[in-house]
Amino acid sequence: MKSSKNILIVVATVFIISCKNEKPNSDIVIIEKEIITSEVVKVIPIKHGTLILETDTEVMYIDPTGGAEAFKGQKAPTLVLITDIHGDHLSTKTLKSLNLNKATIIAPKAVVEKLSKDLGKTIITLNNNDVYIYNNINIEALPMYNLREEALKFHTKGRGNGYLLTVKGERIYISGDTEDILEMRGLKSIDKAFVCMNLPYTMTVESAASAVLEFKPKRVFPYHYRGTEGLSDIDLFKELVNKGDKSINVVFLNWY
Repeated sequence: MKSSKNILIVVATVFIISCKNEKPNSDIVIIEKEIITSEVVKVIPIKHGTLILETDTEVMYIDPTGGAEAFKGQKAPTLVLITDIHGDHLSTKTLKSLNLNKATIIAPKAVVEKLSKDLGKTIITLNNNDVYIYNNINIEALPMYNLREEALKFHTKGRGNGYLLTVKGERIYISGDTEDILEMRGLKSIDKAFVCMNLPYTMTVESAASAVLEFKPKRVFPYHYRGTEGLSDIDLFKELVNKGDKSINVVFLNWY
């Protein structure tokens, strides 16, 4: 099978289909762009750094971009999290096109300053190290920033947020645009981690793998891996992670 549009269902084994090739896993199946799991949080990749996290009671849009068409067939959000001001994370055009009547929007100050006040039900400003509890979801805003001298201009410390969510007992880390910072490396007990890796804007595949091997999430989802030279080598990322720790499950989704 060569296309990520093929669907394979086997009684004893379920396969993951990525945008590059198929990856086996014990309890996940992707149908088109949707990942369905036996767990309480469903992950729906949209594109690049845009995704949906869905439970039986909440629909969380992360960095919604791509216009209303990108979310066709999806449930309206109850919660929107935005990480930074750049266009692949903040799209005011997309936000205005969505049904946000019941949505609480959470973002750092730099983003909130660019939002129309009539968007959503509520707009909450959350800056680095702030914590907000929304309907029993614990939301912690973490730093995201560059380390390499040549990349400092892209993401300054304090402007954007990564997020650590605790949703029905699951700890979910969303990196936003960052390098392998100490705040990432120091994470504990992470169930799902969405880790960026694209140059020149964030970090190398090697840096991302090194950080993941330090904080050891149960599952890591490479995302936001398109840079100026094309897609980063997520196969190499998986190889490096599993060479260092075979227990970390590297999950490929259809982002592109």
